[in-house]
Amino acid sequence: MALTVKQITSPNLKPGRYADGGGLYLVVKPTGARSWVLRVQYEGERRDYGLGALETAALSERGSMGDDIALEKKARLTLAEARELSTRYRNVAKAGGDPVAERRKDRNPPPTFKEAAIATHAAQSHGWAKRTADAFLNSLEAHAYPLLGSRRVDTIEAADIAAALAPIWLTKPDMAKKTRQRIAAVLDYSHAKKWRATEAPRASVRALTGKTKKGGNFAAMPFADVPAFYRKLGEENETVGRLALMFLIATGARSIEVREARWGHIDLERSDWNRPADLMRKTGEAHTVTLNAAALAVLQRATALSDSSKPDALIFPNRKKTELSDMTISKVMRDAKLPFVPHGFRSSLRDFAAERHPEIPDAVAEAALAHVVPDAVVRAYKRTQFLLMRRTLLDHWSGFLMGETSNVVQLAERRA
Repeated sequence: MALTVKQITSPNLKPGRYADGGGLYLVVKPTGARSWVLRVQYEGERRDYGLGALETAALSERGSMGDDIALEKKARLTLAEARELSTRYRNVAKAGGDPVAERRKDRNPPPTFKEAAIATHAAQSHGWAKRTADAFLNSLEAHAYPLLGSRRVDTIEAADIAAALAPIWLTKPDMAKKTRQRIAAVLDYSHAKKWRATEAPRASVRALTGKTKKGGNFAAMPFADVPAFYRKLGEENETVGRLALMFLIATGARSIEVREARWGHIDLERSDWNRPADLMRKTGEAHTVTLNAAALAVLQRATALSDSSKPDALIFPNRKKTELSDMTISKVMRDAKLPFVPHGFRSSLRDFAAERHPEIPDAVAEAALAHVVPDAVVRAYKRTQFLLMRRTLLDHWSGFLMGETSNVVQLAERRA
């Protein structure tokens, strides 16, 4: 016989166990405390699961208190609420699940995707470069949060990820791939934290989205044509943009690294450019560039445009003595009417190393460009020898820049 509200709230109810049906019981202790217990069979055994205390203030079987609180989170339950919750957990047990685990999950539900992303960032970003750490949350905020941000992380499936990426999958392929990787990182972290049952559904997402458009490589000048262009830059009117571009070519550096370079980073006695970790946006690790004759000559000319006695002074500042714009360096290329970009000179140097100096290991050429080199490779050479080999490569590059010619200038003039 089913229990009634009048019966379970009666002050005369004696200690004992009162059945409501379906495995639900009201347990009354000698102290008068009353609580709900669900008895179900799990893994071949009969087990009791506590659901919470009796809500004695209830006036009806449906109850009217705490309606704004999720049923699973309530510590006190009316008769109607106990029946509803027992039905849920009884179904979990019938399906082979553990009602205790389900109860724990309900009381502490997994976070939203946005909350999980912030947690992932907090746990992992200490090992990232600042630019990477900033981009992680910025890209998710722009491209993942609109659809996924408020979703519980354990409910996100491949179709949801594909839908979030759809607006940029073909129009911004590089950003789309980075965002997909960052979404996957959040879901993997959530799996490790037991907030979701599986890791990121990478294969399923690829199946739903297909491939992105291939991003083109940076247009690079053939290395054989670089010396004539370099010499022509040096012969034209002295500008910060031209000197910055010449320094970029001579060192194989990235534009941002050149534009942020300061005199305090330069060790003229050792002919080194010691770039601090915060300048190395790609790797986040300090890096030393060996300065060859071409680079040193550019620095000598740059002293006329910047105060080299001040360690914090930018080597290649704009007129306001602040950081030079990337467009300033790119404009030098456009004015020359050449179909190449400044970043492409890194490829030119890499091709020069492979074609003209195959005796220098690939790892050395990669390190000269501040690319990440496996630790095992670094250990294969003594660090002093590794730096010496990089210096040798860049010295070869300097001699090549300052001594050989090509027809690239004439080709540019004909295009004009």
